[in-house]
Amino acid sequence: MPPAALPRAGLASSKKGRARSYIERSEVSPPQATLGRDSGCWRVCAHEASSSSIRADTRALQLIMGLGGNFTSWQIQTNYFGHVHGDRYSVLVLDNRGIGRSDKPLRRYTTSCMARDVIEVIDNAGWRAPRELNVVGISLGGMIAQEMACLVPERLQSLTLLCTSAYVESASDQSWTTAAWERMKLFRPKSETQAVRDMAQSIFVPEFLEARDEFELPSPRTTPDVGPAKTPDGEYPRFDSNYQRFQAQELHKRHGALSGSSFTKQGFFCQLLAAAGHRKSPEQLKKMADAVGRERIMVMHGTRDKMLVVRNGEKLISAIEPGTGMIVDDLGHAPIFERSVWFNELLDERLRIWAKL
Repeated sequence: MPPAALPRAGLASSKKGRARSYIERSEVSPPQATLGRDSGCWRVCAHEASSSSIRADTRALQLIMGLGGNFTSWQIQTNYFGHVHGDRYSVLVLDNRGIGRSDKPLRRYTTSCMARDVIEVIDNAGWRAPRELNVVGISLGGMIAQEMACLVPERLQSLTLLCTSAYVESASDQSWTTAAWERMKLFRPKSETQAVRDMAQSIFVPEFLEARDEFELPSPRTTPDVGPAKTPDGEYPRFDSNYQRFQAQELHKRHGALSGSSFTKQGFFCQLLAAAGHRKSPEQLKKMADAVGRERIMVMHGTRDKMLVVRNGEKLISAIEPGTGMIVDDLGHAPIFERSVWFNELLDERLRIWAKL
């Protein structure tokens, strides 16, 4: 996916000498805000990924990424909802604390504090009305979304939880020590090439990685605000496989022009500890679902998810009893990438229904 499908930058910062938060938008300058949590201040970078500025006549869509992912990980969705269907949606994505162009304070992160970061960002964007906000969170982002729904349930028009958990559990046939060791293998010292390969194999099913790259790419001829590629016809070329596309995205996250020291071990492990410490009891989830409205909630998990095994999704569905609960056969940890066309169309359909409730 080309950078042109992402929002143009227009930074606005708070007072000189203080930590900052900012939103990157197309055409308009964002309002100013400073995030301060637990006696500290830092900046959280958000991006308006739409073909025009936030409009009152569109549906507000907030996308929250998971562990170690920055805002560009949503680029297939920002293209679909923010550009192709930018007349119907205003899309906001952000770099969670610890990643991307947001600050990476060395301290204890919690999903509740990360949720408060997101709430301040959406306040900064002007999304404050009751039943206005559609929140989609994946993995760690789904844990953050759960905390948001507990804090401001009256503001949510809908809540979509993807491949996430109320309390991380390993496979039923694994001991705690075996599960911990398997996770630590992802983070042992290794070459960057091996690290990217291991991450891909943990997120996606092998058949997807080996398949040809057939993603729907934006065209400068038909997609608003997408500039031409450096090719003879101006169109964006494909990779030989889905693995190559993921590999390129990971390397761009770590080293690309938009990365801004995007990926650090410090930030990654702080996020990891936030995920490990996330706890939501069945009682808390029931209270949250009552407040949001079960008919406004969708929970999805894949049967071949290696990062968060399927029992996490099954227990989440059992506790929340959402209007839409889906255990998807042969799906890995990233439906937004692995089954992007199906997922985008499904979410679009559900958003239309939720808007009428």
